[in-house]
This record gives sequence, C-alpha cells and structure tokens, in this order.
Amino acid sequence: MNGDQTAPSASDHVPSAHGRFWPLALGSIGVVFGDIGTSPLYAFREALGQTGETGLSHGSVMGVVSLALWALILVVTVKYVIFLMRADNRGEGGVLSLAALAQAALGKRTTLIFILSCTGAALFYGDAVITPAISVLSAIEGLRSVPALGDHVTLPVVLIASITILVALFAVQFKGTGGMGRFFGPICVIWFLVIATLGVMHIVDQPQVVAAFNPVFAADFLAHHGAAGLFVLGSVFLTVTGAEALYADMGHFGRWPIQASWLSFVLPALALNYLGQGAMVLNAIAGAHGRPVENADWFFLMAPEAMRAPLVLLATVATIIASQAVITGAYSLTNQAMQLGLLPRMTVKRTSETQAGEIYLPQINLMLAVGVVFLIGIFKTSSSLAHAYGLAVTGTMAVTTSLAFIVVRHRWKWPLLGALALIVPLLAVDFVFLGANALKLLSGGFVPLVMGGAIFVLMATWVRGTELVNAKAANDTPMLEDFLPVVSASRSLYRAAGTAVFLTSDPDHAPGALLHNLKHNKVLHQKNLIVSVRTADVPRVAEFERASVEKISEDFTRVALTYGFMETPNVPKALAALRKKGIAFDIMSTSFFVGRRTVVRGANSKLPKMLNNLFIWLTRNAANPTDFFHIPPGRWWRWAPRSPSDAASPDARSGLGWRLVLGGPRVSG
Repeated sequence: MNGDQTAPSASDHVPSAHGRFWPLALGSIGVVFGDIGTSPLYAFREALGQTGETGLSHGSVMGVVSLALWALILVVTVKYVIFLMRADNRGEGGVLSLAALAQAALGKRTTLIFILSCTGAALFYGDAVITPAISVLSAIEGLRSVPALGDHVTLPVVLIASITILVALFAVQFKGTGGMGRFFGPICVIWFLVIATLGVMHIVDQPQVVAAFNPVFAADFLAHHGAAGLFVLGSVFLTVTGAEALYADMGHFGRWPIQASWLSFVLPALALNYLGQGAMVLNAIAGAHGRPVENADWFFLMAPEAMRAPLVLLATVATIIASQAVITGAYSLTNQAMQLGLLPRMTVKRTSETQAGEIYLPQINLMLAVGVVFLIGIFKTSSSLAHAYGLAVTGTMAVTTSLAFIVVRHRWKWPLLGALALIVPLLAVDFVFLGANALKLLSGGFVPLVMGGAIFVLMATWVRGTELVNAKAANDTPMLEDFLPVVSASRSLYRAAGTAVFLTSDPDHAPGALLHNLKHNKVLHQKNLIVSVRTADVPRVAEFERASVEKISEDFTRVALTYGFMETPNVPKALAALRKKGIAFDIMSTSFFVGRRTVVRGANSKLPKMLNNLFIWLTRNAANPTDFFHIPPGRWWRWAPRSPSDAASPDARSGLGWRLVLGGPRVSG
C-alpha cells in the first residue's frame, strides 16, 4: 500500500531551515559530527600500523598526516559539504532521499536506481553495526594509557565494559533521546575543543608537521610504499567515516548550520588533532636517536598522565553520542525504506510528542544490538575491527556519487560533459578508497558486505514479491467501476448507517475486504470510502495537498492520501481533514476494514523457492497495518482466515480472509 511512488508534491517545506541558526549549528555538532569526530581515537594509529615498517619514519608520518588532511578536504569538504549538500530533496539528504530525487528526475524508478538505492541503504546498516562497536572499544582501550590502571585493563575487562555500555545504550532506546539530546551539542563542543587543544600542545614541539598540508607528502608516500601504501590508504579512510551523516542529517539541522559548523569548528579541530598526533610521533622519533619507534595509542598518549582518565571518560561519552547518532540514523533510514516500499511494515513508536523525527523501531534496535555484540565478541579489539570498517562506507559513498550524477544530468540539466567533469573526479576518489579497502576483504571487510548483501536480498525479495502479489490480486478482482453498478442494483444488501473505510493498495480494483463484507455479511454502509496511501518522491507533503477525492457514485468515494517518505501515515487524521473538502467524517460512526492476505507458494511461482519462503515469512511478520496507519482500536475489522487450518488448506473458502497463491491459478475467498 505504501510502495507507490507516483504522487508528486509541490511543497518546498524544509522544517529545519526555519529554525534558529546557532542552536541548529550547536545541535549539528552533537549529532552530525559524532562519528567523524571520534575517528582520531583510532584512525591515525591504524594508518601508521599499516606502513609495514619495523620502526616509524619521518616520511611515513608526514605522508599519513597529509593523506588524512587531504581525505578530510576532498571527501568531506569538497564532495559532501560543498557539492552534495546542494543536491537536497527539499531540504532532506541521504542515499534514499537522493534516490527519490533521481527517480523524480527520470519520472520513474529504473532498475539502476532501484539497485543503487537498495545497495546504499543495505551497506548503511553494516556501517551502523560497526560504528558503535569500534568507537566504544577504542575509547575503553584508552584506559591502558592510564598509568594506575594500565596493568589491570585486560582484554576481558575491555570486552565486558564495552558490551555493558552498548547493551545499556540499546536498552534505553525506547525512551528516546529528547532528555539527553540537549546535552549532545555542548558535550561534543567540549570534545572538539579538547582534541584541538591536545593537537596544538604537540604541534608547537614539531611545527614542521604543518607542512603536511602540502599534498606532495601524500603523493610521495603512496609512490614509494607500493601495496603497503594502499593498505595505509584504506586505514586513512577511517578519518572520513561519518561523512554520510553530514548529508543524511541535513533535513534535521539545515544546510547552512552544518556547513558553518564543519568549516569553522569541526574541520579545524580534527586537522589540529591529526597534526598533533603526527607531531608527537615526530618528536618521539627525534628523541629515539636512531632507535626504532613502535606504533602506539597516540591519541591518549597526547594527554598528560594526570588527564588521561578524564580524557577516557570524555571519549567514552563522545563515542556513546556517536553511536546514538548512527542508531537514530538507522531508524530514520528504515522508516524511509518502509515508506518507499523497500521493506515490509515494522512497528514504529514515537518517542517525542513534538519532534517528528524521534522514532524507535524495536526490530531494528534488536538487530543492531545483536550485531554489535556479535562483532565485539568476534573481533575483540578496535584494531581488528578496523579491518571490517570502511568497505561498507566507501560503497555507500560510491552509490551516493552515482545517484548524484543522475540528479546533475537530468534534474539540474547540466550538459553531459559538464556533469562528467564534476562527477568523474569524485567517483575516482571513491573508487580509489574502495579499492584500498577491498584489500581488507579477507581480514574482516567481508563482514559489512555479508550484512549488506543479506539486507539487499531482503529488500529485492520484498519488492519483487509485492509486485507479484499486487499483480495477482489485480488480475483476480473486478475493476471498481464495473463492480459498483452491480452492488447498487442489489436489493439483498442491508444498508448500515455510518461510514465504511476500506484501505487498499489498489484503488482501481474492488478491495478484498469489501468483497468479503458483501459476500459474508450482506452489508453495505451508507457511505463508503476507498482509501489508498501513496508515497511521494519528496520528504514531506503539505497538508493541503494530502488528499485527492473522487466521487465515483452516490455511495462510494475514492480517496488517495499522499505522504512524503519522511512522514508516517495517520489515516484518521487525514480523513478528518476532508471536512474542508465537503466530506463529513465522524470517527465514532466510522468502521475501518483492512484486508489481510494469506500468501502461499504456488506451483508456478516466479520466485525461487528460498526467496518465496523469505517473502512469505516477511509478509507474516510485517507490522499490523492498523497500527502503522494509526487506525483507532475498536474501529476496525480485519478479514483473515478463521483458523490455521483454514489458512493452510488449498481450498479454504470458509474463512473470512482471502488466500493469494503466487503463480497459482486463483485468489480464493
């Protein structure tokens, strides 16, 4: 019902753009930059560890610092902050929002857009599982740098502490982030000020490190390190993980607050910290007088010994905030995917009466929690987990750039050469990082790919299965216009007072619930609304554009409700607003009829057996449509089989539901 993407909208509503600038900028620091802001905990250390050298050298340090700085400049600043944030879908960003924009530009959902959108969304879930695990692990491992605690912080202690923190974080998700969310911004401001200060403290010892802004150091390092340089490049990419959040969270904070926060505060703080870590290593090399200097946890070693325990505490809080941002992003992405018909309906609970974006999805929360605990148990350290990180993110970035080409070419109407001149260099950078991270495939990079692949198969199966079900139902039910004259001419029907609302995904055919109400109860209400819910290619639809009404007979009215992919449908509220269009609606005298299909595999099914079973399982476990559409309790009827035996019987005709056989000969009732 909610998989239609045919309804356009002319609304230019961008909710975050009308708020106050500085509070939004502060809020973006706490939410948008949490992931990328905690990368200094492990990114520089891991990159140096991939050089393959027995002892760290001046050239390697300068090369790694230069690569980190230019990754921040090219990937985050140029690609995301300057370019992609201009490719917004009425204020919203993110891979699915961009896919909807590209789809609207082409006028249809092509196979390419479908594959790209599903791939980008599926890989995001892999990132959402790894980010909390590696962030919190790296923070807790910092306890080893505290002299009084170092000998006591064993691997089991790190694992137990990390799992305890993350399990507690997932356990409180149902309460929402409204209470603590107001502290995220100020805490992250303190975090960025601290890491910038730590960087400056060491830059003054080795000011030559500032020369790393010269890209020659990066190019020289890659030219002289061969395959090791590619491994380093894969780890350097850890410095820009979280860049997708810049784009995906644009709808919550607005383009200008995010851009201002990044350019004036976050980027300088990150650059100073990476320069400071590099300066500390250079200082250690100079003080070693030719003895080899081994890699270490440079981030925490930058702090004076007396300040390391408080730094670990601050880092832990910062990683929790970063994890929360990714978890919330997974909820938002799932809600978009459901609205766009890429996933079955799931339970969506609102955790705030005032903030529409604050939602909680129990199924996704459980999936992420299990995945995070599983990864920590398997990889055990942040260094090992770093091998799994990056591949999913680079894949998502490549998908985003590919979708951006469609937008630039077909929506912005750029000439082909101009579009290629812009996109090809950006895509080349993406593929360089993608290739570098692909080297980690066997050492852990396969993990997010397996996760993403499984979710892609799930999405593709759901979309294809839904298409087959809808086609079968449309083929086996009469057209509404042909059916209504027969109903109107019947004298055997009892005319009940009030209004009946029949929810359907296909407003052109007679709803199954209507057919069975007439067949079994011989009842027709005085007023009947055939209601369908469609999803537009825009994030939000203005209230005055919400409903289109078509009077098709004295007794029947067809209503199409249109929602944006960022909205959650509320059917009773939308129907109540129809009073302005001359349709009386009284919730106390209205009954909602919701059909439920029992889907089984037919002999001639067009889906392979395994995918068929998967689709049937998804259908049976989809959320109750009455909850999803906010149908009030006690006001609805569901047509379903009377018993499991009815549902299992190939010739079940006695149930009140209807049975749809994929590829089979009929839809029976």
